[in-house]
Amino acid sequence: MSSRNETGSGRTLDFPVKQIQIDGLVVLKIIKHYQEEGQGSEVVQGVLLGLVVEDRLEITNCFPFPQHNEDDADFDEVHYQMEMMRSLRHVNIDHLHVGWYQSTLYGSFVSRALVDSQFSYQHAIEESVVLIYDPVKTSQGSLCLKAYRLTPKLMEICKEKDFSAEGLKKASVGYENMFEEVPIVTKNSHLINVLLWELEDKSTVADEHELLNLSSSSHMEKSLQMLMDRVDDMSQDIVKYNNYCRSLSKQQQQKHQYIQRRQQETLRDRARRTSSSRRRPQQEVQAPPQPPRMDTLLIASTY
Repeated sequence: MSSRNETGSGRTLDFPVKQIQIDGLVVLKIIKHYQEEGQGSEVVQGVLLGLVVEDRLEITNCFPFPQHNEDDADFDEVHYQMEMMRSLRHVNIDHLHVGWYQSTLYGSFVSRALVDSQFSYQHAIEESVVLIYDPVKTSQGSLCLKAYRLTPKLMEICKEKDFSAEGLKKASVGYENMFEEVPIVTKNSHLINVLLWELEDKSTVADEHELLNLSSSSHMEKSLQMLMDRVDDMSQDIVKYNNYCRSLSKQQQQKHQYIQRRQQETLRDRARRTSSSRRRPQQEVQAPPQPPRMDTLLIASTY
């Protein structure tokens, strides 16, 4: 996922966002965007528009990011967003930037790119959220749309850019407290609710037993395959960390040997009464660089 640039100035909310009220129009637009441009594992993204009312974030509209490849060098995402919001303002539609949305498959949305993008949004506009839409679960009959924000602890870590094991331990950041989920309430107008009631009364089910015939073998196979990929990523990360531990142990041994050798040379110099002679400069034993632990947390928080 590519990082999205946005406009806005950092500010402090008088009320923390505790609930998200999303219009049914926004839900339909997100679903339509994926159906039109999402192909297989292709990720679709877009901008959320709305306003904040006390501790409730109201999402009233959205617009998608157009799909473009590396050949479209002239495409400017920031200019595109500004033009879209300016056009919406001219027709009296809410144009305040309150976050972004992204599609995902089988819950595999946690990545370094998502963390960086959400940090940029949340740092510039504090009430920003990211909506995650899973089309696979939605196609099985249950709308899967969740809202997430970065926790204050993870925001501090991202600001300091200290992803070492000591930094994460000091901030008490683990895979279980990287994101905070915000409850979502879908709102429709009274006319839409009346229409839904009428459609429900008119709908007929030919065979109720067909509802029980839900083929899940392909979805289960894909989920297991993605889980195996994550386990492989975790194994590779463990190998890297073990290599670091071996290098660190070797460096500590070299440092200990060097200190012992210097002590022996000092005792010899004293025995020969040449302690006033010029000493050789001390050699610094460089410790191996510690691998960042952020990728490990992202892998662990996926499933």
